This record gives sequence, structure tokens and C-alpha cells, in this order.
Amino acid sequence: MTNSWGVFSRTIANLLRITAVASLALGAATATAQVGGSGFAAPGGYGVKIYRVESALYPFVQVYFRTFDQNQQPLVNLNEMNIGLMVKGRSYDPMKRQYFIRSIQQRLEATRTVVVLDASKSMAGQPFESALRAVVRYIDSKRPQDEIAILAIRDTKDGYELVSNFERDAGALGRRLADVQADGKKTRLYDSIGAAMQMCGMSAQGSSAAPSASNYVVSCSVVVLSDGQDEGSALSREELNGRITSLKIPIPVYSVAYSKVGNQYFKNLEAISKNSFGKYYPVGEAFDRMQRVVEEVQNILQSDYVVTFRSYQPVDGEQHSFKLGIEYPAGSGKYTYDDGRFEALEPPPLAEIREQLERLSTAMPALPDGNPYFTAPAAAAVSR
Repeated sequence: MTNSWGVFSRTIANLLRITAVASLALGAATATAQVGGSGFAAPGGYGVKIYRVESALYPFVQVYFRTFDQNQQPLVNLNEMNIGLMVKGRSYDPMKRQYFIRSIQQRLEATRTVVVLDASKSMAGQPFESALRAVVRYIDSKRPQDEIAILAIRDTKDGYELVSNFERDAGALGRRLADVQADGKKTRLYDSIGAAMQMCGMSAQGSSAAPSASNYVVSCSVVVLSDGQDEGSALSREELNGRITSLKIPIPVYSVAYSKVGNQYFKNLEAISKNSFGKYYPVGEAFDRMQRVVEEVQNILQSDYVVTFRSYQPVDGEQHSFKLGIEYPAGSGKYTYDDGRFEALEPPPLAEIREQLERLSTAMPALPDGNPYFTAPAAAAVSR
């Protein structure tokens, strides 16, 4: 079994390309998770948030999720013994090796970020220069496949300027960023964040890279660098938070709040970040701290996990419920669960897909009895 799991570990690095092909062929086969919303971790606890479910290579299902402790930091070094998996109320037995976990850092999927940069006159001087350096640091700390777009809050008809659409090339992003000046008279902050969320919602569009399976995007986040003051937005803070709450797929907003004149507007950024499963960073006048903050945000985004499991539900075109739990640390007996659904659809009959399914089946063979669940011990014989 050890040798076959080595094959699986190598195969999983190529799984992405085939998944994207299958998703395009199946259309609706790529299902987004309908989650109950674990919210923030309770004091002293931790949480888990499923944000995507892929079943295009059925019977193999991939579950993308984010973890966080009470400080909104990701849980580290999770393995199969930290995972509790239930399908339609029945728990998978980890000793039967019918699921596997990997960090996003070890995989090929791309993430996206929309950076919203406050370019109003009130930010001019050291605050704005520090913000520019922080954005450059954020760009430099991304992986080659990850994409970043930049919006500058400026005096335009929409209240912002598109500095760069989604771009992988760090050099191109840096050159475009260098042209931004802090000269805006108004700060339409809420309209700009709303526009960033719209860009995230159009996750398959707007990239500088040609559409293909190799630039498959699994998540999108927003990073805001501002003092939190809004002037003249068409959207109110309440309307923006209403949009955030109604999203089926979370778009976390990470707010870097800084100012040389006061923090009276920081609470606006705090409210938006907490409502979106993001994180709020009150930097204030500690401008040098901004680079460390954006490095932490990159670490959070790259610390998501993917569980791949073999389903034993028959192909029926229906959606099936499951729960994913985290026991942290392993052996504590305390699980935190989130739930989702996957579709049991037959993959399209493409040669590349069939080949990949055969490799996965070799690495994670189907159990002869078709039972990946815990088996209750037989009742003891009654002596007469």
C-alpha cells in the first residue's frame, strides 16, 4: 500500500489539469459547496470553512477548505488523522485509506487577489509610499501561478481606476503599480471594494493568461489598504455587507488600516473584514509593519487544504451531502465540522480523463466490499 500511495502523491500534482478539462466538459459538474458557515473560531478554539467542491472526476471528489484558529491563523501540518469525513451520515474509516489531504502550497491550483489601494490625497507621503512597498511585497510573495489585480481609489466616474487586470507576471504588476499617484479628492471606498468583489465573482475571466486547464483558479480574495474613510460611494457599508453575507462562495476581505491623522474610520474596515471571513489589521502609523502583514495574508491564502476522497455513492445525477471535520490536535476527540454537497455524475468519455481516473484508481483502489466506513463490531455471542 505504501507504494501505491507514493503513486497517488505524484498523481495528485497532475490532477488539476484533468479536473479542469472535465469541468469544462461537464459544465455543472463542478459544484460549489453549500456551507453552513462555521464562522470565526471561538476563543481557544478553531474553525473550518469549505469554499469549493469538485466532483468532475467522479467517483473522486475534491474538497477545498480553509482553517483558522482563534487568531485567524491557519492550522498547520494537518494529515489524514486530523480529518473526519462523513458522507450521508456515515463516517469514513481513515485506516481504509479512501481519502487524502494536501496543502494548496503543494498543488498547482491558482489563487486570485484583488488589491484595493487608497490613492486619495490624504494618504500622500510616507503612508502611501509604505502602502506601495507593501503591495510590491505582496506581489513578490505570491506563487508563479497566482494572479493579482489592482484597483486604485481615484476620481473617476466609477470611483476607482483599474491599474491592472488579473496578472501573473510580477514585473508587469510592479511597472503598472509605479504609475499610481496619491492625488484623489474623494475616497469611494465601498464602491471600490464592491468592484473588487465583482472581479472575484468573474473568476474565469479577465486574466492575462490564455484560458486553459493550467490556470485553473480555486479562490479569490480582496486586500484593502486604506484608512477606512468613505466619501460619496453609491453603496453604503450596510449594503456592501449585505452583498458579502449573501455570497454562496466566500470572498474574504483582508483590511490593512493605516493613517497618519487618526483611526476614527478604521471600524468600517473592521466590520467588512469580520463579515467576510477575512482579517482586520489595524496598522495605524506603524507603516513599516505593513509588509509583514501582507506576507501573513499570503501565508493564509497558501495554507488552504484539499481533501480528495473516493465516493461510493452510485452515479445518479443527484447531489449528496457530506461533512468534513477537523480534529486538532489529532487524538483530542473534539471535531469542528463544515458541510457541503457533491454531484454523482459520470465523467465525460475523454481519453485523457479515463487515463487519469485509471491512475487514481490504481493509487486509491476501490475496496472490494465497497464499504469505506467504520464497521461496527459484531455483537458478542450470548452464552446459554
